[in-house]
Amino acid sequence: MERKGSKDQVFNILAKSVRKIVQADGADMEHIQEIRLRTGQPLRIVRDNTERVLPSEGSPHIITKEELRETMEYISHYSLYAYENELRQGFLTIEGGHRVGVTGKVILEREKVKNIQYISSVNIRVSHEFIGCADGILPHITKNRQVCHTLIISPPCCGKTTLIRDLIRQISDGNQYVKGCSVGVVDERSELGGCYLGIAQNHLGSRTDILDCCPKAEGMIMLIRSMSPQVIAVDEIGTSEDIHAIEYAMQCGCKLIASVHGLDMDEASKKPVLGELIRRRMFERYVVLGNSRRPGEIRGIYDERGSVLCRE
Repeated sequence: MERKGSKDQVFNILAKSVRKIVQADGADMEHIQEIRLRTGQPLRIVRDNTERVLPSEGSPHIITKEELRETMEYISHYSLYAYENELRQGFLTIEGGHRVGVTGKVILEREKVKNIQYISSVNIRVSHEFIGCADGILPHITKNRQVCHTLIISPPCCGKTTLIRDLIRQISDGNQYVKGCSVGVVDERSELGGCYLGIAQNHLGSRTDILDCCPKAEGMIMLIRSMSPQVIAVDEIGTSEDIHAIEYAMQCGCKLIASVHGLDMDEASKKPVLGELIRRRMFERYVVLGNSRRPGEIRGIYDERGSVLCRE
């Protein structure tokens, strides 16, 4: 399994003084998950699921307003106003697919978020690709080299998005378990493709079409009508609109790869609307993830009847 991350793109958006401290720490960017800058608070990084405070001359480095301003200037190429649409969602995606979350003063318009000003906190989430992380799952969610309708059930922070990303890549390109086919991705929060200026920064395969920052339910219908996907992939379904769109896509002949937050099949089956799809055996495979030993741990793979196909 190959782990990929890009160092320079993240370093280049940090204020020069902060960049120097992070580089001096010697932390390998492939293992850094987050870099957090909060005005008036210590500089922190999360590496291999462990948070650390970075020092400057022996003491914790305290982030200044100037450092945060400089960082935002680099992130926005000195045109923060041009990113108003992205800021209203609370994050920006930079080249390389890295996500920059922000907080500050929220500006409302007609009771909806219009923009965020006076930014006081920045959380840089470093994008990592684990090429091959779906190798152990793909044989169990395919049949006669065709994808089965698959629901991935996972608690937060268990690697489900990374797993879906690699599934998309393998299904799109094809291998001994699946014939390469067109995959439509609805990436509502830019987490799967990590699109920058509309182009996916993560490797999602050569037959993949992606709708970035598009609501899932609307996007699935758009893809069916415009791109004729054989497989549709979405992350974190939850609303009744999402579920109805999934049912529509299945009826149109598309195979579905989707994920939902949950501990196990029993919890997922109790969710409104989704539970009905499970009881009707609309999904053919269920992949349950955990993190008791490591993120991305496969607790079990089940068929539409709930019979165990694989268990770690």
